[in-house]
Amino acid sequence: MTGTFNTIIQLIYLAAASCFVLGLHLMNTPATARRGNQISIAGMVAALAATIALVIHQGTANMTGWIVIGAGALVGGGLGLYAARTVKMTAMPQLVSIFNAVGGGAAALVAIRGYLTLGAAVGASISVPTVLDVIIGSVTFSGSIIAAGKLQGLITSAPVTVPGARIVNLVLALFAVGGGAYVIASPGLADLSAVIAAALVFGVSMVMPIGGADMPVVISLLNAFTGTAVAMAGFVIGSVGLIIAGALVGASGGILTKLMADAMNRSLANIMLGGFGAADSTGVLTAGAGAGVQSIAADDAAIQLAYASKVIIVPGYGLAAAQAQHEVAALADLLESRGVEVSYAIHPVAGRMPGHMNVLLAEANVPYPLLKEMDEINPEFARTDVALVIGANDVTNPAARRPGTAISGMPILDVDAAKSIIVIKRSMGHGYAGIDNELYTNPKTSMLFSDAKKGLAELTASVKMLVS
Repeated sequence: MTGTFNTIIQLIYLAAASCFVLGLHLMNTPATARRGNQISIAGMVAALAATIALVIHQGTANMTGWIVIGAGALVGGGLGLYAARTVKMTAMPQLVSIFNAVGGGAAALVAIRGYLTLGAAVGASISVPTVLDVIIGSVTFSGSIIAAGKLQGLITSAPVTVPGARIVNLVLALFAVGGGAYVIASPGLADLSAVIAAALVFGVSMVMPIGGADMPVVISLLNAFTGTAVAMAGFVIGSVGLIIAGALVGASGGILTKLMADAMNRSLANIMLGGFGAADSTGVLTAGAGAGVQSIAADDAAIQLAYASKVIIVPGYGLAAAQAQHEVAALADLLESRGVEVSYAIHPVAGRMPGHMNVLLAEANVPYPLLKEMDEINPEFARTDVALVIGANDVTNPAARRPGTAISGMPILDVDAAKSIIVIKRSMGHGYAGIDNELYTNPKTSMLFSDAKKGLAELTASVKMLVS
């Protein structure tokens, strides 16, 4: 009977893992991403139900244990539901960072508990994944908290460096690895605690020198760390489901990190050794750089849009900050009703995290076929009458094509190839790279200085007045 029960549990874990794989595959495109989320949720529910049934069958939890499990589920589930309903899209990267911290920390605690339970009987098959788990999980925990603080503005998003910081990082890394090897050879709680402390400090010292421009890549990397830590915890407690789920998160996070680094034309080593940039500034361009800036009124911009044949909308973080996705969708619908061809140019790192713009525009029911990735949309700018840039900065900066700038070599959207360019922005402030955007001084560019939500509403009203 026990053998049959365990077989059923393992089959449920296998089915759950299959749901995770299928869910990740469906998340490749916005059109199927919702279904992918639903399938992944179903897999997680099945895995949780199987785990609860296994705990009941084995009798490993007493009344106190069930009270702790129930309380944890209520508190964690309540916080998750509250966050999902109240956190704005602009704060989603911070939330992901917090989730990474919780996941990495929880995985490390699971491994430590399994390690302590075995005591002197612990062997290499347990001590090796335990050491790997506590090192990766601790780095993820402290590093993710720092990343969330930088994104939230609680910690400066500019790179924070001190003399000898890289040497300190190297010493901490060597101490954690060397201490971990000693713990494997001679298990002991005191030595394991020292390894955990070194890893926690390393997580802080690793993320502090990284600037805001690189933070989306760091979040993705820490997500991969979380998955790896979870997989190691699965090895410690012998959970196949945990191993598979963690491996999937680690692999997908690693792939995404590589794709994002490539989209910025920066190596991962270069990013981790110290990023560039600070948070969006409200300062103005220098006198020389800002000499050719032209401003435009909403009425004049509306004329260009209303009588264009083709318009490309380029969304950026400013759109998310103003929560103006419904306004841009309304303007696009109005233009399309006049026969204007409208599409959206999506840069891989626009916003603060992968897919930020896709999710934002999906909230406003923008048709998925209109969302075009950089490689697909770039050839179309040359035959575009108006490129409407909304709060996008570094991803449109022609300075990326010249050597010697903070974003040199980064693939950008070829907005400057359009016949006319309208930029909606609150000010002439910098993006995360901390440099002037040369697009703003292009003779074809007109600046509509406004909050994205207000500016788009004015444009829509002006277009309606023209066509009426």
